[in-house]
Amino acid sequence: MDPTTILLTLALVFGLYMAWAIGANDVANAMATSVGSGAITVKQAIVIAGIFEFMGAFLAGGEVTSTIRKGIIDVAPLADDPNILVCGMLASLLAAAVWLTVASRFGWPVSTTHSIVGAIVGFAVVAIGIEAVHLGTLGAIAASWVISPILAGTVSFMLIVSVQRLIFDRENPERYARRYVPVYIFLTVFVMSLVTFVKGLKHVGFELSSAEAFGYSGAFALVVMGVGMVLVRRLQKASVADVEAFHYVNVERIFSVLTVITACAMAFAHGSNDVANAIGPLAAVITTVNTGEVFQTASVSPYILLAGGVGIVLGLATYGYRVMATVGSRITELTPSRGFAAGLAAASVVVVASGTGLPISTTHTLVGAVLGVGLARGIGALNLSVIRTIFMSWIITLPAGAILAIVFYYVLRAVLF
Repeated sequence: MDPTTILLTLALVFGLYMAWAIGANDVANAMATSVGSGAITVKQAIVIAGIFEFMGAFLAGGEVTSTIRKGIIDVAPLADDPNILVCGMLASLLAAAVWLTVASRFGWPVSTTHSIVGAIVGFAVVAIGIEAVHLGTLGAIAASWVISPILAGTVSFMLIVSVQRLIFDRENPERYARRYVPVYIFLTVFVMSLVTFVKGLKHVGFELSSAEAFGYSGAFALVVMGVGMVLVRRLQKASVADVEAFHYVNVERIFSVLTVITACAMAFAHGSNDVANAIGPLAAVITTVNTGEVFQTASVSPYILLAGGVGIVLGLATYGYRVMATVGSRITELTPSRGFAAGLAAASVVVVASGTGLPISTTHTLVGAVLGVGLARGIGALNLSVIRTIFMSWIITLPAGAILAIVFYYVLRAVLF
């Protein structure tokens, strides 16, 4: 077989494996709060996430992909030997995917961004030298890993407090839920739509002005809000026995409609950000093999984004249930109203980061949002032992990705070149 064909085949296989591993581990980021709160079933979560993960990856995944592809290391020293870059990116994909598979097996919600960034840095250090790492870009990414969960936690805390004051603390909370839930629906859809129209659609050939983006986003949000209002009105009220068992059961049923919408938003946000972790290195390999150049300025092909979206959907459908259980039910008890607050906070932070090209950790963001919801009820509402395990898995991920990448780099280098 032609060497070029071998390299391209390996790139596609490793890229799809990485995308599958992302789906398997990060399904929790999109669906865990909705399933954990009881708003939707696991099967419904897979269908919803499958659709919106794919849309996010395809429509809004290009900005972050660019950062992963060419923003972390300096490839100039490899100009005379592009095979080093090809080998290193292949090793990075395989290393990150293997680590994510291990983490998924144990139900650890680790960061796919940690995994691939650690792997790329590990390969670069041994193949080029520490000076090849763009410390400024790496520092910005590392800072986002701390800032994003804090920001998401703050936003989710504020959202759940607003829900408490506007709805649950009122004399007739059900009536106020019917009044304010459509407003929350509008807010959720508007945030997702705006970033998609501003940043995402240009990757599939559409360019809109800011005014057009705001207008279309507002119009789309109004339509979805209208649909949400119809669904809320059609909800059947709980029985007297159910109301006696849980006073807010009808309110939580209304929030279930909103939780499904935020689940769609979170899946879209996750697909838009985390597809880059599989597609960035894949795009680098394909471009380098086809052109022989390490300096890549070509845009990411829609077909590559398509492959990443398909891989993510397959991963979450076949192996994502383990991590979903950890984030959805073991950190803190979630109801539909709490799941909405965590989902909207995380989705907003992730999708804005995707629009700016910053590869934040979706896992860190979602866990931070869930912690914010739990803290609103007091520290006793959090399962601290589970949180400690999650934090330890986060710390281990970066060096694990780097070490595996170094091993795979030398193996691939010996076999291929």
